Amino acid sequence: MERHYGWVIVAAGALITCLAMGAMFALPVYLQPISEQTGWSRAGISGAMTVGFVVMGVAGFIWGTLTDRIGARPVVLIAACLLGLGLFVASRADNLLVFQFAYGGLVGASGGAFFAPLIATTLGWFDKHRSLAVSLVSLGGGIAPMTITPLATILIENFGWRDAMMMTAIAATVLIVPATFLIRRAPEAVATAPTPASDVAPAEPRPPNMAAIFRTPQFFILAGVFFLCCAAHSGPIFHTVSYAMLCGASALAAASIYSVEGFAGLFGRVFFGLLADRIGVRRVIVGGLALQALGIYLYIYVSELQHFYMLALVLGLVYGGVMPLYSVLARDYFGPQVMGTVLGGITMTSSIGMAFGPLGGGFLFDTFGNYHWLYVTSAFIGLGAAALALAFPPRNEDTTPASAVPA
Repeated sequence: MERHYGWVIVAAGALITCLAMGAMFALPVYLQPISEQTGWSRAGISGAMTVGFVVMGVAGFIWGTLTDRIGARPVVLIAACLLGLGLFVASRADNLLVFQFAYGGLVGASGGAFFAPLIATTLGWFDKHRSLAVSLVSLGGGIAPMTITPLATILIENFGWRDAMMMTAIAATVLIVPATFLIRRAPEAVATAPTPASDVAPAEPRPPNMAAIFRTPQFFILAGVFFLCCAAHSGPIFHTVSYAMLCGASALAAASIYSVEGFAGLFGRVFFGLLADRIGVRRVIVGGLALQALGIYLYIYVSELQHFYMLALVLGLVYGGVMPLYSVLARDYFGPQVMGTVLGGITMTSSIGMAFGPLGGGFLFDTFGNYHWLYVTSAFIGLGAAALALAFPPRNEDTTPASAVPA
């Protein structure tokens, strides 16, 4: 029963990430109503998300390091309360700076506490099927656009954006807090077992502390690829709802594109997780990043709703499937003892990458009056991510440790 408790961690993690990430990343559907009611610029409102990504990255590093010391449960509990407070203050803000502080600062700080702590804990519970387990935890992020985003759209239409955001703040806090008490550390014997299907060369010797981690080539490549991957897709994810509305889609139909991406991401997480357990996580990441870049570029040819849906299926499948696998790669490189710190570090770089998309997309729209150059720029950044991923040190099959070979 103790070994099977890992699947309880997976279920709790999926629920928590759905509620937390859904509440935070619903801002795109608030963008137009907020701008119309307050007169704030799209770039200014998007800037709250940019601030949120930066703060989330820095906080994620701190939360991850703290998780290595005290465990994930107290970290996630504090973050749940911080999330509710930030959304509530943002919903009442009459000043753009206050809104940016609440949504970007408080909500962003809470967001950093959900990825690294939950994923690090999940990785510790599985000696097999690690890629699948992590991908299933991240299903919450895929379900969120299918549930929280449409719900937020309906609430906005019926109650206005302020009350909709306040209701989300209360509901997210009330639901996340009880789920937090299901989170606990893994038994040592399971946490330290190697990943049987690993296709990468681990850092040798295993880095014992933070300074040693940051000196390894594995960390630099992993953080760089994660940064470029997120810089590539954050702008298209954030601004596609607005782009579809400019092309004539209704608010609810445009929001449903976001939901289609999330729906496709559910299958992407499971499929990519199973595939990575079978052929190796490095190969899957490289192929996925190349396909993501192509999908982003194709947006410049899209104007009809059905075409938005088709691309949303592809991109949701790919980036939804690739994103969880960075943590598995980190586990294979560095082992479980410093997993919170490693995941916090790469989350910090990825969040900085995510920060460029919303603000950059808003700036490009305000400058050129369209989103053409957002998608072109993002596609080239995505190709850079795929190219850098080729530098991941592969495992030498002739020197694969016996402990890493499945019985």
